[in-house]
Amino acid sequence: MVDARALAADLAAYGVVGVTIAWADNNGIPRSRTVPIASLPQVATRGVGVSTLFAVFDTHDAITFAHQGLATPSGDVRLVPDLRGLTRLAGQPALAWAPGRQIAVDGSPWPYDQRGVLEAQVEAAAAEGLEIKAGYELEFVLTQASDLDGEPRLAYQAPAYSPHAMLAVDEFVADLLADLADNGVPVNQLHAEYGPAQMELSIVASDPITAADRQLLTRQTIHAAARSHGLRACFAPLFTAAGVGNGWHLHTSVWRGERNLLTSADAAPDRPGPDGAGWLGGLLRDLRALAAITAPSVPSLARLRPGYFAGAYQFWGAENREAPLRYVLGSKLLGADHANVELKVSDASANPYLALAAVIASGVAGLRDDADPGEPIQADPGGWSEQDRAARGLTRLPTTPAEQEEALSGSKRLTAMLGEPLLGAFLAVRRSDAAWAADRPLDDVVAAHRWRY
Repeated sequence: MVDARALAADLAAYGVVGVTIAWADNNGIPRSRTVPIASLPQVATRGVGVSTLFAVFDTHDAITFAHQGLATPSGDVRLVPDLRGLTRLAGQPALAWAPGRQIAVDGSPWPYDQRGVLEAQVEAAAAEGLEIKAGYELEFVLTQASDLDGEPRLAYQAPAYSPHAMLAVDEFVADLLADLADNGVPVNQLHAEYGPAQMELSIVASDPITAADRQLLTRQTIHAAARSHGLRACFAPLFTAAGVGNGWHLHTSVWRGERNLLTSADAAPDRPGPDGAGWLGGLLRDLRALAAITAPSVPSLARLRPGYFAGAYQFWGAENREAPLRYVLGSKLLGADHANVELKVSDASANPYLALAAVIASGVAGLRDDADPGEPIQADPGGWSEQDRAARGLTRLPTTPAEQEEALSGSKRLTAMLGEPLLGAFLAVRRSDAAWAADRPLDDVVAAHRWRY
């Protein structure tokens, strides 16, 4: 149990004047409340009031009243910080940060709390003797912050994956890595990516709740470091309609005790053993519905194009970067713990808690059912004929909001995972976004999402 009073006193001694309590809404957008440091002991117990209607905010901050459970402006919930995740922000030293949970005013669970949904899935997996590890890769585009009201200018021009790109924003990179370390976010690597002025940061795997919390904290850290160097970070699924997108790839592995179930079988090094195959098979069979949660926005649909390493068809491959489910092998050099499954159909418009909860629900069910993922595909099926894809049973992932909704609504596993109230709010928000975008050019839709995350 964290002593909130002692923690507040320690932080105040270091000059901290406020604590930002953050959560993510059904569009993946961080929302927050900031409280004075002196009130932390009270807030840690009683929370701070927020409107129930945040569950039905759409991406453009419009409130939809189409969901019957939240059809009026009346109602309040309490946002309670998890002090185990409280961090003094290195890039904003007068502030601390903590992930928040939403509970009902009487202290009972609130069905729209996305973090609580993930906690329930982690507990259900543990009841079956399973431990899940998860890690995020975050892609983002850097621009000059001076162009807030006009067309953004890229922060640098350099070859893809080039050290020249890193040199162009050297001070930002140095401060970002230092800030992340101080904020308790362990980093695997940071590098220039394929797209213009695009970078990618990989976070070390952890338990799912910590992984989702760190995803939010990493965003805050990147935004603060960028601002201090006159830069701006775009996390949106697409920076431009025609360009490569920003994927937030989600890596997971499943463990029973000390054994990683995704470790390659001796007889078939390009695929997991029988247990791990069930995890992969569960993700594959639910992939269309999963994508409606892990890549839910209108720009998400435009990002999932063949040939862009985004994952447009329903299949898996061993180290195939065009596959929406990429099986990453372990080896004698890397160790058995390196084996994992990368979900490429994932981006910043996904609520990180719901995305991980959906992956766990599908994967655990696949293990339980011995779901067979079939044989891996090691090519890019986007270059195949329709007849060849049909012969392999390949289908395109949803390309419209209506197809997304149909896929999610038709999945008993994932609708049960969400629960009826949260499912209703989530779909209402998706419909509101779709209606907003319906008569607008894709360029305008992409521009409107550019700075939302």
